[in-house]
Amino acid sequence: MTDDPAVVLNELAQGLRPLDSGIAWFDSMSPPHQAQILRKLSNYCIQAHPSQEDIAESIRRSGLRPTHTPAVLIARPNPHTQLGKIIQLPQDERIKSFRLLVALLGIADHSRRLRDCAHGCTHPWHHLQVQDGTP
Repeated sequence: MTDDPAVVLNELAQGLRPLDSGIAWFDSMSPPHQAQILRKLSNYCIQAHPSQEDIAESIRRSGLRPTHTPAVLIARPNPHTQLGKIIQLPQDERIKSFRLLVALLGIADHSRRLRDCAHGCTHPWHHLQVQDGTP
């Protein structure tokens, strides 16, 4: 199994890696590295073009209360701007932000896959598989 952040984030979003292990992986990083990962995750979410329905479902799926700061921000208009605000939240909001953005990427990318890649694609992250039967 790889530790390439792009692969790890996509495996988490696709449910190929347990979220708890992803949270432990993220939590073990230095604050600057966490900020880098959140920025990368935010960019992936933007590329997946989340709909308002995707956003609402990501809040529910992330396990966050709708009153948690990252959830409040992402529910506002203009997700691109809100993602920029989420990745700038203080250190004590980073795990919540990570959970929310992983959920958002998973949902929005799944929608994108159904919409744009139903007949096949060359996106390498759409061809990840569980290796050796374990995520």
